[in-house]
This record gives sequence, structure tokens and C-alpha cells, in this order.
Amino acid sequence: MVPLSQLLTFAAAAALLIALPGPSVLFVIGRTLALGRRAGLLSVVGNASGMLVQTAAVALGVGAIIAESIAVLTVVKLAGAAYLIFLGIQAIRHRHEVQAPVERAVPRSAWRLLAQGFVVGVTNPKSIVFFVAILPQFVDPAAGPIPPQLAELGLVFVVLALGMDSIWALTAGAARHWFARSPRRLSRLGVVGGVMMIGLGGTLAVTGAKS
Repeated sequence: MVPLSQLLTFAAAAALLIALPGPSVLFVIGRTLALGRRAGLLSVVGNASGMLVQTAAVALGVGAIIAESIAVLTVVKLAGAAYLIFLGIQAIRHRHEVQAPVERAVPRSAWRLLAQGFVVGVTNPKSIVFFVAILPQFVDPAAGPIPPQLAELGLVFVVLALGMDSIWALTAGAARHWFARSPRRLSRLGVVGGVMMIGLGGTLAVTGAKS
């Protein structure tokens, strides 16, 4: 177990980092604006599930291998960026589907929305680098085996991200509900969400923005 003092320090640092709009936040906002609050919240859960896999990889030592391999990290980064661009294009293509009232919008599979969020979360290279670089700084070798401590810290980060990203989804959902009063505005909002995801994918592909 990570000592309580170090755990609280890490939680405070993680909360500050998560509060800053990064790829995860922009992805959630874009999905919510394009597809609605339900899709946004499911994307949050899927994204967090992807980060859990990254946490497990770091705890097992796989994350360090990925982070230190430029070729592997580049492949992961480009795959994630391409998928974000694909989701953005899909949101723009199907923008007219959201012209119906929010409550009667075209239903989408919850599992599909979760899976899409998972792919984005697990292919975010910056969170891998963050976990590899930051988590080891908060472990205490005298407190027991290192892998469980890394997993514990990663779990704290994911839980915080889950809660704070959900707030962004709910906020964006409220804004979308207001736009729903006008079908034309709602259709345009779908385009805005799609453009956000395309822009985010392009930015990650070129620079790998902060996680």
C-alpha cells in the first residue's frame, strides 16, 4: 500500500492535472456535443477503462517498454489519432440524425459507445508516458512490492478522471440541450463536436498534446 501522505499528495497533483483541458476532456466534450449526454458519459467510462489497461501495463512493466520505444509509441499515437479523426468524420456525416429532440435521438449501442471510448483511452500515448514518468515517484519501496503500489496510484488517477470528466460531459450535455431547441443549431453543434475530434486527432498525431 502507498503511504497515506504520498497517496494524498498524488491525488492532489492528479486532480490539478485532470482539471486542465487535455485530450480526454476535449474528446468527451466533442462526443457529448455531437451525440448527446448519454454518449458523453459512456465515452467517459470507456475512456477510463482504457486508462485502467494502461495502468495495469505500467504496473507490470509493459508501459515502460512502450514509452521507451519510439517506434511503438509512434504507432500507438498515430492509431489513436486516426481513430479520433474517424469518429469526428462520422459525427459530421451523421449530424442530421441529431436534429430530432434529444430524448428521441437515434439510439446508439451502449457497448459501441463504451468500446469507442475505450479505444481512445487505451491508445492515448501521453497518458502512458505520464503513468511511466510520474507514478514511480510516489511509490515507497519500504511499503511493499512496487507493482501493487503503481496499480493503486493508477486507480486513484482513473477514479478522479472518471468523476471530473463526467462533470465536463454533464456540462456539455446541458449546453447541447439548449441547442436542441433549434434543429438547425443542433445539427451545427454535431459538426462542432466532429470538428473538435478531428482537430484533436490531428494535434495528437503531430504533437501528442498533454494528457
